[in-house]
Amino acid sequence: MKTSEPRISVRKACLLLTVAAMSALPQAAFSDPPAHAPAHGWRKKHDPNYQGYTGKKWEQDYGVVQGRCYREAAGAAIGGAVGGVIGAQVGGGDGRKIAIVLGTVLGAVVGAKIGRDLDNADRACIGHALELGGEKRGVAWSVGEVAYLLTPQTGFQRGAESCRNYILQVSTGGKNTQNIKGAACRAGNGTWQVVS
Repeated sequence: MKTSEPRISVRKACLLLTVAAMSALPQAAFSDPPAHAPAHGWRKKHDPNYQGYTGKKWEQDYGVVQGRCYREAAGAAIGGAVGGVIGAQVGGGDGRKIAIVLGTVLGAVVGAKIGRDLDNADRACIGHALELGGEKRGVAWSVGEVAYLLTPQTGFQRGAESCRNYILQVSTGGKNTQNIKGAACRAGNGTWQVVS
């Protein structure tokens, strides 16, 4: 009497062994990126905002999170506003688009020549770097032969105000470099005031 045993072809046997071996290997797990990693497209899908130093959420980072301020875009966010109008435009309502550093003290801190050369786009880069920049992570931008690098340092409280120390490095033509240490406090929604 003949028994019928199931016959498995060599091809099927190899396929079954391959599937068994593959299932024993560790599998890749897809998850959200770690908090310190740049999110790129993930951010717009899950969290369309960038959280500032004091908790304010911003729609744009103008490159600050990656360490480069897009000066032209930052200047365009302010538009043609000057002086006190900037504070009202940026600081009032929910329509503000970028943080900015205000006050005449900035010119005294960085020196008369550099202070005169700073325009609203530079002030926006400084303010947004103070707002969104990580501690001891530099944010760079340049205009002509002048290169800026603002590095936010440790934070502190001054009364009810949240403040940050910073180092502003200014290089002219790659030759003359100045390191200016200072501090700024958040004066209102999106505005920072340099303090002595």
